[in-house]
Amino acid sequence: MADSFYSTSELSELGFSDFGSGCKISRFARFYGISNISIGDFVRIDDFVVISVQSPSEIGNHVHIGTMSLISSSLGFDFGQYSTFSSRVSAYGQSDDYSGNSLTNPMVDESLREVEECRLDVGEHVIVGAGTVILPHGSLADGVAVGALSLVKNPTEPWGIYAGIPATRIKDRSRRIIELSPEFGT
Repeated sequence: MADSFYSTSELSELGFSDFGSGCKISRFARFYGISNISIGDFVRIDDFVVISVQSPSEIGNHVHIGTMSLISSSLGFDFGQYSTFSSRVSAYGQSDDYSGNSLTNPMVDESLREVEECRLDVGEHVIVGAGTVILPHGSLADGVAVGALSLVKNPTEPWGIYAGIPATRIKDRSRRIIELSPEFGT
């Protein structure tokens, strides 16, 4: 039986714009717009993750994207180093207008749809709990922690702990993790 992660030679054949060393990318993950995706060093992407982009997107070093997570952003995304999505996190960079004033879904002619789009931003040292949904404009600033089952629909402020529906800042988050990062030292 083959290893559950792609080998380095297999990764080079998949068509990423770039990928670093020490990557563990599941054979069961799916990538749409793969030539737009650049992956840093020591990145792990688990089973059944789906990443769909139409614009250049970057995953930084020491990133983990947990099983069954989704990143869908036609305008692309930036995923900062030392950040993680727990399982079943869904991050959207676009959304149809639900008002009824236009048609919805990608199988309808674009001239009949109203789609809000933005680039997704996940800062450095971000952690997002299981089952969280991130909507367009729900950017995650450096050092943000988001509790499980939250709904992020607005930009966050750096170094805060957020939770709830919609997610609100509960308290400040310690910056000690910066000292623990190998690139920064102590």
